[in-house]
Amino acid sequence: MMFLLRMVFRSFSRQFRRRLLVAVTVCLSSTICVAMLGVVFDVGDKLNAELSTYGSNIVVRPKAEAVVSELYNTADTDDAEENSDPTALLKESDVPSIKTTFWAFNITDFAPKLNVNATIDGRSVPVVGTWFNKKVPLSTGETAVAGVKGMRSWWKVDGDWAKDGSGASGTGKVPGSAAAGNEGDVAQAMMGKDLAGFAHVKIGQTVTISKVAVDGKQRSQRVRIVGIFESGDSDNNTVYIPSWSAQRLANLPDSINKVEVKALTTPENDLARKAERDPTALSQEEWETWYCTAYPSSIAYQIEEVMPGAVAKQVRQVAVLQGDVLRKTQAVMILMTVLSLISAAIAVANLMASSIGERDSELALLKAVGATDGAVSRLILAETAVVSLVGGLVGAGLGSLLAQVIGHVVFGSGVVMRPMVFVLVYVLLAVTILLASFSSIRSILRLRPAEVLHGR
Repeated sequence: MMFLLRMVFRSFSRQFRRRLLVAVTVCLSSTICVAMLGVVFDVGDKLNAELSTYGSNIVVRPKAEAVVSELYNTADTDDAEENSDPTALLKESDVPSIKTTFWAFNITDFAPKLNVNATIDGRSVPVVGTWFNKKVPLSTGETAVAGVKGMRSWWKVDGDWAKDGSGASGTGKVPGSAAAGNEGDVAQAMMGKDLAGFAHVKIGQTVTISKVAVDGKQRSQRVRIVGIFESGDSDNNTVYIPSWSAQRLANLPDSINKVEVKALTTPENDLARKAERDPTALSQEEWETWYCTAYPSSIAYQIEEVMPGAVAKQVRQVAVLQGDVLRKTQAVMILMTVLSLISAAIAVANLMASSIGERDSELALLKAVGATDGAVSRLILAETAVVSLVGGLVGAGLGSLLAQVIGHVVFGSGVVMRPMVFVLVYVLLAVTILLASFSSIRSILRLRPAEVLHGR
């Protein structure tokens, strides 16, 4: 054993440059593999967080409306909502219960909406009553902050975001309370860029919104436009006002017709799709796994449990986009890992072949004095293993740093390095180095001491 160790360390001093090249090759391959696989194992959460900045991925609607929509296969879009007043309603006071489910920490934001048709200066306009950035007391004694400010982070706002309280007091109101806005209050509002240009409305201007309420009486609400936004969609023709103001305008106290929910979710798999079709078809074990995993369908199901008369559905486009982006991102990173391993195998095989070519006299002498083919092969493998281990350890550290750089540059946060990544990389490198050594081992087996030592 001591003789083998002396031979191994002696070879480093005699062929330092080639050993260094092997170590650098393995180090680079290890760096790429650790960085790519580290991101692959963590990219699901990163993409969820990234995609969640583009709005809700779960929508809650009244059960009656969902049944009609499914029965007649009608389009479930905001455009359809803008053309008519809601026919089915939910209670705004039930909305905070969304943050009391098992997935409360995964639900990062939510905003109720009451869509109504009204008029400004005789012109019909869609009006949305909502929360902007509201502090909501929960039944647990905690307080949550929710509203479209967090849901519409991509809006380009000229001016300020509206406040949920009345324009006079500037204070927030408890959802569904009678104190949420008094007659004569001027509510703060935000108007879409296209509508503001068409109606010649400027920031700071006060306009009157009028509507025939459900009781048949004409009602009006004065609002001060504090912000003009550009959304890039149909909202550019919409006015956003506080929910209490829209409810008073339509004479629908404590009423909403939709809740948008933004949640951090796990990409769907076969179990999630099966549960979405029919949760009762799951076995007990499948049910527990599904219920305790942050699938969109699982979070939606638990929202339905705490909101009476509600149906929660995931926004299919977001779920499909998330799955497609995740698969493509993982495929690219895995391909880069495979290519780096192939490159390392080719480079190590060539370096080992050159090294053995320079040492053929030494190896032939070892065989001539009685060393077996197996002993000489173990010597070469031991030398390569030691060099590769050093390169792999250094590469693992550099790969971890590279993964953090990728995480901060691409996703704005660090990457959680799982122990499984390092174990997997070392196994892959070991297999790669072993495969790269086969050609060198074969040349050792073909080595004839008499021919080499006699210069033939």
